[in-house]
Amino acid sequence: MNADRGPFRSPRSQAYTIVIIVKTQSEIAKIRAACRITAEVLEGLRAFIKPGITTLDIENFVEVHLKKHKAIPAFKGYRGFPSNVCTSINDQVVHGIPSRKTRLESGDIAGIDLGVFIDGFYGDAAITVPVGDIRPEAERLLRVTEAALYIGIKAAVSGNRVSDISYAIQSHVENNGYSVVRDFVGHGIGRSLHEDPQVPNFGRPGEGPRLKEGMTLAIEPMVNGGSPDVNILKDGWTAVTSDGSLSAHYEHTVVVTKNGPDILTKV
Repeated sequence: MNADRGPFRSPRSQAYTIVIIVKTQSEIAKIRAACRITAEVLEGLRAFIKPGITTLDIENFVEVHLKKHKAIPAFKGYRGFPSNVCTSINDQVVHGIPSRKTRLESGDIAGIDLGVFIDGFYGDAAITVPVGDIRPEAERLLRVTEAALYIGIKAAVSGNRVSDISYAIQSHVENNGYSVVRDFVGHGIGRSLHEDPQVPNFGRPGEGPRLKEGMTLAIEPMVNGGSPDVNILKDGWTAVTSDGSLSAHYEHTVVVTKNGPDILTKV
């Protein structure tokens, strides 16, 4: 799988020219509208996901609700991805493809990543949902990963550097005994699903572009219970942990403001 393929990208070399688009208030309002739909559909999935359904049922749920909002799925057709939503189960990290063959069982964890396009702008968010009763170790992985997301968001302050977000996430994850995935990263978002800057979940503080008011970022820690390494399955998309450990993924789209980060993908 090419490093630039799929809804997430690996960091490029320093030779890559970074072009960051600062959004106007009217543009932010449109991104907020796309993000609101994203958040509402994901919130509906929290209640919908239960033992016995298939990941294709999740795909169909998303399709119905996006049509209700007259919104376009951001992922379907993106670089050839075949589905409206990514459904990544247990040791699947990201980019899982919904299938009628994948039936959820109690104890599973389901990573759901959704992007929405409406009125010229994108919204992007992800959650990991427990299926029925899950083991304490799985519950802890989810809790630490979600906390890492909010710790990273807290660092998205005007004047900070992008890597301050990265360092905050990595520090929290590793201090809790887990690892951050390095093959896939967060990103800017707006008129394009993926814009500069890229937002890795690892790195030293004080590096990378300086954050400014009006920047919109999709911050998304992907955390493994064991090794940070991943493999790509034969479908060319689904990334799985190299050691079979569980993986969790949370994401919010945020805008940097003079009053701190504003989360756009909150219900």
